[in-house]
Amino acid sequence: MLDYRPKMFSEASKSHASKNIFVIILCFLAVFCVILLLESIVTLIFALKPMVEELQKQGYLDSGQGISFGEIMKLSIRVSSAPKIMIPSLLSTVFGTLASIFYCRCIEMRPVRSMGARKKGFFPMYFSGLAAGLVMMSFIALISACLGITHIKLCSNINFGVLALFFIGFIVQGMSEEFIFRGYLMTTIGGSGRHTAAAVGISAVGFALAHVGNPGFGPLPFVNLFLFGVFAALCVILFDNIWGACAIHSMWNFAQGNIYGISVSGTADTESILRSVPNSTHAFLTGGEFGIEGSLLTTFILGIGIAMSLFMLSKKTTEPAEAAPAEAEQ
Repeated sequence: MLDYRPKMFSEASKSHASKNIFVIILCFLAVFCVILLLESIVTLIFALKPMVEELQKQGYLDSGQGISFGEIMKLSIRVSSAPKIMIPSLLSTVFGTLASIFYCRCIEMRPVRSMGARKKGFFPMYFSGLAAGLVMMSFIALISACLGITHIKLCSNINFGVLALFFIGFIVQGMSEEFIFRGYLMTTIGGSGRHTAAAVGISAVGFALAHVGNPGFGPLPFVNLFLFGVFAALCVILFDNIWGACAIHSMWNFAQGNIYGISVSGTADTESILRSVPNSTHAFLTGGEFGIEGSLLTTFILGIGIAMSLFMLSKKTTEPAEAAPAEAEQ
């Protein structure tokens, strides 16, 4: 990968952040733990009562019998998939955006624009990102259906009000993860003088590992999450702007869960327009419990996205060199 350095890296280099990569990662882990704590408090507030009711319904509280960690996880996933819990949980991820901005602005002492949050071109970038996220996920879902891996059916009694709330929730959630891993971590590493590939790779690994506790997580889901992280990072670097990646991320998740009815990174099924039902028993084709993000189809589409981004980046890198002779003649 060419060491193309966007303007945001130069802006981030003037921060008060340590240039030591180990210190950068330790600080990030501390900030990330604070974010998880804040988000979990909100989720706990909404999920505690339904969880207790579910345990009573299953007879665990009355009988005094033990319950395994796996059973607790299955119950919590089923309970948290209810819109009245999942939507507040998605909205609570705003803490990720706020904490990332606070750390970069007040601790590292660098401007928010160094995170790629630029005012200029916001609407074109964002709406283009929404379209790109929808197209990418649609390709994955429709190719899967055309190959007979899944079949897609229309849901009955669609609650469009709930879908609108999910859309808002995923707008917040997608933005949060982009600000945490690309706006904060990647630009801090890039600003430290490390090669662009290191900034992209480390932030993508961090993004993938953040999902390690999700149901169905395994080698292929890890690879695909890493590839998504690389793709999102390249989009941010290519346009020196985070908003397009935020929109791609949000629409990717919304289309996956609420348009095509596919598990989003291991979460349970919820309100959707369509429902994708697996025909195959091969997890590497369907994604298994993790959802289609854990399938080879996703690997293929993300590979194309990364290749296109690298091609556009290589053209952008050579533009100044090609323009130099013309400027010399003038």
